[in-house]
Amino acid sequence: MPTLPWTVPTPAPQGAEVHVFASRFETRTLWGALRFLVRTPAVWRQVGRAPGAHGATLRAQPLRRTFWTPSAWELADALKAFAHSGAHRPTSRGLASHIRGVAFAAWETTAEQLPVSWEEAERRLRNDG
Repeated sequence: MPTLPWTVPTPAPQGAEVHVFASRFETRTLWGALRFLVRTPAVWRQVGRAPGAHGATLRAQPLRRTFWTPSAWELADALKAFAHSGAHRPTSRGLASHIRGVAFAAWETTAEQLPVSWEEAERRLRNDG
C-alpha cells in the first residue's frame, strides 16, 4: 500500500491553532500487518467524515510491519471522539493483541503548518514516543 495522501476533510481556518497527533504501530507478525491493512479503509473513511478533522495521512510499510498515522484536529477532544467511535474503536481493540510496539506524539501548531511533514512526525515520535 502506498502512502495515502494528506486528506483534508475540513480545512483549518487561517491562523487557527490545531492539535496534531502522530502514531507509529509495529505489528508482531506479517499476519498482524495484513489485518491492519484490511481494516484501514473503514477507518480512513471515518477520518473523512470526522467532525474536527483537519487532515490525516497514512504510511504503510507492511513488510516492515510498521504503520505511521499523523493527523490534525480542531481540538484534542475531536481526536478523542474519533478514536472512541465508528470503525476506529473496534479496529484498535481488535488489533491490540497484534501490536508489538507503539509510539505516540501530540503537539500544537498552526493551520499554516499543515500538512504535517513526515520528517516532523518522525522526529516527534522519536523524541516523544
